[in-house]
Amino acid sequence: MRGTLAVGAVAATAIALLAGCGDGDDPAGTTTAEPSATETAPEDGTGKPRLKKIGDFDQPVFVAQPAGSQDLYVVEQGGTVQRLAPDGQPALALDISADVTSGGEQGLLSIAFAPDVRASRLLYAYYTDRDENQRVAEFRLAEDGSIDAGSRRDVLLMEDFASNHNGGLVLFGPDDLLYIGTGDGGIADDPERNGQNLGSLLGKILRIDPRRSGDRPYTVPADNPFVGEAGARGEVYSYGLRNPWRFSFDRDTQALSIGDVGQNTLEEIDYVTAGGGAGANFGWSAFEGTDRFNEDQEAPGAIPPVLTYGRDRGCSVVGGHVVRDPAVPALAGRYVYGDYCEGELRSFMPAESGARDDGPLGLEVDALSSFGEDNQGRVYATSLDGPVLRLVQ
Repeated sequence: MRGTLAVGAVAATAIALLAGCGDGDDPAGTTTAEPSATETAPEDGTGKPRLKKIGDFDQPVFVAQPAGSQDLYVVEQGGTVQRLAPDGQPALALDISADVTSGGEQGLLSIAFAPDVRASRLLYAYYTDRDENQRVAEFRLAEDGSIDAGSRRDVLLMEDFASNHNGGLVLFGPDDLLYIGTGDGGIADDPERNGQNLGSLLGKILRIDPRRSGDRPYTVPADNPFVGEAGARGEVYSYGLRNPWRFSFDRDTQALSIGDVGQNTLEEIDYVTAGGGAGANFGWSAFEGTDRFNEDQEAPGAIPPVLTYGRDRGCSVVGGHVVRDPAVPALAGRYVYGDYCEGELRSFMPAESGARDDGPLGLEVDALSSFGEDNQGRVYATSLDGPVLRLVQ
């Protein structure tokens, strides 16, 4: 997510994977424990929000669900995807581990099913390849719910110079286009100044139509904000990001929220209303959160974060979702997020003017790696220790 993280023994080696917190060093030493409140959650709409465990996996980092399906797909860092049917046991859906560099911040980091997956059978994966570059590839969903590894078609390659700050999220937006979160390349301090460089795909959220078009592996939408601008890559949608490990769109309002991992001082959450991410500059590396950072960098019109926090509350923000699950009314309209090192889940009411009523939920997920959302708007949390949990009330 953001850059260097001087947390010593606070964080596990695997944090590098999700959180992107580190100057290239792998923090070590986290102990493991079961997440709290996982098996006693009433689902009758009463009481406080709780966590219900739906399964255990091997270093899960993301969950996704294809339209029209009740199956949940759990992405495992090592290069596998498990399909979890309702009330069923996990079944291996995809294994591309031979093509993936895994460990630290690297691995198979997310998948996204095409909005028309029932007809097209297509999905997209973001992973670190054997050359340690970032790659987005297309796969085909088989009729039995498995993912055909042999159907792989390369869509986008992003050459990288370090093992950290890999971004890692592919997500279809409200406009049915594919959004891709990329880190600034790694090490620390944005050494190649990618964050403010519109000519680089790194340190950005990209926006593409991933379908093949003639001899082109994907298409740049004509209404992307920097199309036709000299020196800029047309794929760029938002910039000035350090490592946007997880971002999301509010399924009701289409607002964009980004958890951008900080370096030494501040973690940040960015928020813009529908369409506000187009051309948005979120400040890195002229700023780390609200603090001035690289003095040689300027960030004209930079949008300040709606929330920041320091090392007293964690080391690596994990961006979440605005809750729209009608079965969890206590969190209606609230943005739920967490931190890898602390594991404490928190929420606030989002607005461009700033976060309101930020506070803890009284729930913890050790080694928190990600959040996800299914077709019904139910929100999940994943732990590198193995559990995948659903927010219930």
